Parts: sequence; C-alpha cells; structure tokens
Amino acid sequence: MSRSQPRKRATIREVAQATGLSPAAVSYALRGMQVSEETIERVRQAAAELGYEADPIARALASGRTGMIGLLCGSLEDLWQQSLAIGIGRALRDKDRYALILDAAGDPARERVLAGQLRDQRVDGMIVQPVDPAAPMWAQLAETVPVVAIGDSLAGARTAGEVVFDNRAGVTLALEYLRARGHRRVAVLTPTRPSTPDRPADLHVIAEADRLGLDITVVNAPHGLPAITDTARTLLAADSRPTAAFCFSDFIAYGVYAAAAEAGLRVPEDISVMGYDDHPMSGLLTPGLTSVNWDIDGIVRAAVRLVAAAADGQPRRRRVMQAPELRERGSVLSRG
Repeated sequence: MSRSQPRKRATIREVAQATGLSPAAVSYALRGMQVSEETIERVRQAAAELGYEADPIARALASGRTGMIGLLCGSLEDLWQQSLAIGIGRALRDKDRYALILDAAGDPARERVLAGQLRDQRVDGMIVQPVDPAAPMWAQLAETVPVVAIGDSLAGARTAGEVVFDNRAGVTLALEYLRARGHRRVAVLTPTRPSTPDRPADLHVIAEADRLGLDITVVNAPHGLPAITDTARTLLAADSRPTAAFCFSDFIAYGVYAAAAEAGLRVPEDISVMGYDDHPMSGLLTPGLTSVNWDIDGIVRAAVRLVAAAADGQPRRRRVMQAPELRERGSVLSRG
C-alpha cells in the first residue's frame, strides 16, 4: 500500500501569481504593512486557499527578525494581568507575530532573570508590566531591544513606548470617593513588596491621605488568593478594623470578600471594598465591586501598536497616558 505524499508547501511566488501582485507586495500584505486592507484580505484569502505558510526560519534569516515579541507579566496569578496577556497575545497574532509570555510571579529578582532571557531569545521587541519599574537593568535592556512598558514608566530607560496609568488621578479618584461617603479609616492593600517601595501609586496614596485627612494603613498583600485572604483575615480581625479597604487590584479585593464571608462580615455593611482595575468578574460579585477602570482594550491596542512599530523600525508616539474611570457598583456604603 502506497503512502500519500506530503503536500508541497506553496510558495510566495504562487500566491503572487494567484493575486496578480509582486512577491514583495504579497510579503507586505501578509505582514499587514504598506498596502490597503482590501489587498491584505485578498492576499490572505489566496494564501489560505493555496495552503501557503510562511517559513519562520527563512523569514527570520531574511529579515533579521524572529517574529516573536516577549511579554513579561508582573504576576499571572492576577486575573487582570491574565486578561492583559490574552489580549496582547491575540492582538500580536493578528499582526503575524507571536507572544512569548513569561511570568515574574511578583518577584523583582525573577523579573531581572526573565528579562535577560527574553533578550537572549532575540525577540523583536518586549512588552513589560514591571514589578520593579525603578530597577537599573531596564535602562540597559532598552538599549538592546525595543521595550514598551505598561502601567509604570521605567526609570532611566529610553523605551520604545509607554502605556502608563495616571495613578495620581486614579488614587485621588478612589480616595475622594471613599472620603465623600464618610470613610476616614481606610486600609490600602497593595502587591508592592518592601524591596520595591517607590511605585508611583503607593507613593501617591500616602500624599493623598494626608491631604484628605484619612487614617491610612498600607498593607502588603502577597501574591496568590490564599495568601491574600490570610492577610485580609488578619486585617478584618483587628480591634480597629478599617471601615473600607482600597485594593490595588480587583484580585486582591476578591480575597477581602472571601475573608469577610469567613468572618461573618457583610460587604458593604461591615466593610466597604474598592478595587483598582475593573476586571470583568468584578461585576458578577454580590455585591458588585466598585472599581477604577483603565480600559484594558485600549491598553492592548496601544502597547501592540507601539511594540510592532518599534520592531519594524518605525517608532511612533512614545507615551500613552491611560485616564481612570470610576465604575460604581454596590461594594461601598455611605456612612452618615
């Protein structure tokens, strides 16, 4: 019995003949560059019908590029960062690029190692949501590979782009909202570690607390829901329990909800809770979590646009500032 022969890989010249275009125009269309959307669609349809697949090794040798973009996440235990990674991976795929996703697990030392590994993999660019934005290694890294930062600026680094949160506005928005509803004793739960004490949001929360006359307790919330819940359990059992918890991620707020339920406390009657990234799951809680929204879809679009342009040697706008928007639900009680 004879075995069927494997199908021969279609060539870019065959796609060009089928579309009446030059091989160069087909190459640009397959990468979504320098041609119309109509041409891109026509070329991709012909390529699909012919079974054309770009040879990644040949393409890398010809262009000096790998087609890979490194994505270094601060902690993939955080649900919002998971959503960010999914969005970026899909958006890069739409641009015929691939995300190489690594997880720093909230550890600055691990972040340094993984950043170096991505550089050594010769990625065409890198998107980072830094655990330690003040680390000196970012400046060195940005000299060797295009880097786009999400969330916080990288101190001293000549990045290819930044999609930064207006944390000053976000923190002010949240604390003024709590104060207007009668809360004066507020716990702020942050994932920031003692080794990275200079993150902008953490610095601003202290300054705003002084301005607004709030009694603020800053609590480190370790990574992982069980650890977060343990931290919240201790906080809620204190004799001087805060009236509100402002959490620097919705994922941390979920731990406060869990600890409150264990202790027989009600949200918001016994403890008001506020988040800071408006993950889609937050609207499904009972009560829904009031949070600060940063437009994750806009972040994905901006970061991918910046890193793709830099990888192609066509840097665009370097800095995008994300403005906060309050999503009011039912987790904050007004105290008369």
